[in-house]
Amino acid sequence: MCGLFILLTDLSLITESFNVQDVACEYRPGSRISPGQQVAAVIHDEKNRLVNFRWGLIPSWAKDPSMGNRMFNARAETLSEKPSFKNAFKKRRCLIIADGFYEWQKLGKVKKPLYFSLKSGRPFGFAGLHETWVSPDHQPIHTCTIITTEPNELIKPIHDRMPVMVPKEREAFWIDPDNQNQKDLLSILKPYPSEEMEMSEASISFRSV
Repeated sequence: MCGLFILLTDLSLITESFNVQDVACEYRPGSRISPGQQVAAVIHDEKNRLVNFRWGLIPSWAKDPSMGNRMFNARAETLSEKPSFKNAFKKRRCLIIADGFYEWQKLGKVKKPLYFSLKSGRPFGFAGLHETWVSPDHQPIHTCTIITTEPNELIKPIHDRMPVMVPKEREAFWIDPDNQNQKDLLSILKPYPSEEMEMSEASISFRSV
């Protein structure tokens, strides 16, 4: 599961790190980004573009936008089968940019927030899917979801899922809509190497999610 993350990195470093050639949105950093909020994402549409999506995927065929409230994560193991995700998995993949994310450790009746990030301190991209839903008054709403997988050794004692963090060398392949080899795409959706990550206690209190 991934329900809260942080992105405070300067826009110039994001454009450099993800080879962004078109900033097509208002960049909105945040320390408590949660479902329902706008996120910064990279898509490939002839060139790498930075765009905003609302976190919580609404399938194009949904009758009610409230469906997005529970669609902020997608399990890697069932992407190719679930009607809500399978078309986006084929054609509409993105990188949702983050500096780190939070999970909660249960200590009796208390939940302690822990922060996970890269040891390098650089931003990374969650593997994401995106869709456009059109409202009855013909207004498009662009939404996304973060893909999760089994945890690595660092996160396993804390939670039974973790968000997919796309390795730098696979980012271009992941967001290219021309790449539709399911086997190769699924090979990206693995736990990130724990030796490249670090965990720390959150310095401020959060409501658990």
